[in-house]
Amino acid sequence: MKGITVTLYDRTISGYDAFNHPIYEETAIQVDNVLVAPTSSDDVIDATTLEGKKAVYTLGIPKGDNHDWEDRKISFWGKTWHSFGMPLEGIENLIPLEWNKKVTVELYE
Repeated sequence: MKGITVTLYDRTISGYDAFNHPIYEETAIQVDNVLVAPTSSDDVIDATTLEGKKAVYTLGIPKGDNHDWEDRKISFWGKTWHSFGMPLEGIENLIPLEWNKKVTVELYE
């Protein structure tokens, strides 16, 4: 099994506006071997009920990845997506295969 390369847009504060709100600068980061799977119908209902967002895909993030996936833009398959909720992470040594983190995304419109 092999995942695809996705583009994760990391944010760093580059300054503040007149109202003292942070201004962010985005940096595109290529992340290899990310699994993309449709979100189950139960998870879609739960996410819609709890978060008010419609989950479309669940991403499997490879072990050893230390990027921040919470509340980020992510691009793959020619579309831009937005992660929401807390990424779920398991203990690397106890999980078989190459992925130990799950991130849920919705279409960014």
